[in-house]
Amino acid sequence: MQSTPLPPGLAPFSLRGKRALITGATRGIGQALAIGLAQAGAQVIVAGRQRAALQEVVQQLNNWGEHPEMLLLDVQDPASIETAFATLAGKPLDILINNAGIERLCPSLEVDETLWDSIVGTNLKGAFFCAQAAARLMVEQGSGSIINLCSLTSEVGVPGATAYGASKSGLAGMTRALASEWATHGIRVNGIGPGYFQTAMTEVFYQDNGWRESMQDKIPLGRFGKLSDLTGAAIFLAGPAAAYITGQILYVDGGYLASI
Repeated sequence: MQSTPLPPGLAPFSLRGKRALITGATRGIGQALAIGLAQAGAQVIVAGRQRAALQEVVQQLNNWGEHPEMLLLDVQDPASIETAFATLAGKPLDILINNAGIERLCPSLEVDETLWDSIVGTNLKGAFFCAQAAARLMVEQGSGSIINLCSLTSEVGVPGATAYGASKSGLAGMTRALASEWATHGIRVNGIGPGYFQTAMTEVFYQDNGWRESMQDKIPLGRFGKLSDLTGAAIFLAGPAAAYITGQILYVDGGYLASI
């Protein structure tokens, strides 16, 4: 089934003819973004470590008829990144969404090197080397859009999330630095900072009714985010509607940061 063309007035938000790679695309935010970009017309490449899970997402994306692909990729392993991106050489890559990430709460006095390296290695180091590999392809075509999934912890401190906050704060800084450096190549680099969204990774928080009620009261729009709330931001930043926007972090948080 082919996706329906956008009306002329919405053409700047169309991704038709664009090829997009999304890391960590087998569940949660990554899967939602893959579906959203496919609905906007993009040919989507879903990347992750588990072949069976990737195949399931590709089957879903086939509903939009844009020839989805899958790519085995472990963002914690620079060699895996290099090998995976080598298979994309010779074809356009217009969009990269660095979504793969992990979060584990741990009191800072108990954080060990293994935990630190796992979180920072995935969320920051992995994102950088994926961005670097994508940019090498984008430089050849003179254009591209890279979107990094940042976090509220890119701006605020959360007890027990020191390693995660360090990785996401670093990701925000990396976004601005790469945007400044790669603009001459026609590559835009932006970030999306999700607020409170219930996913498999964050489910542990939502099991605490007291936390749910307290946190929801702090969100001006009065509710937690839905995954569909993020797809519009990604489509906007990825496509021609945001042609003059780079180095920015768009927080999709129901007004949380504006109210604290």
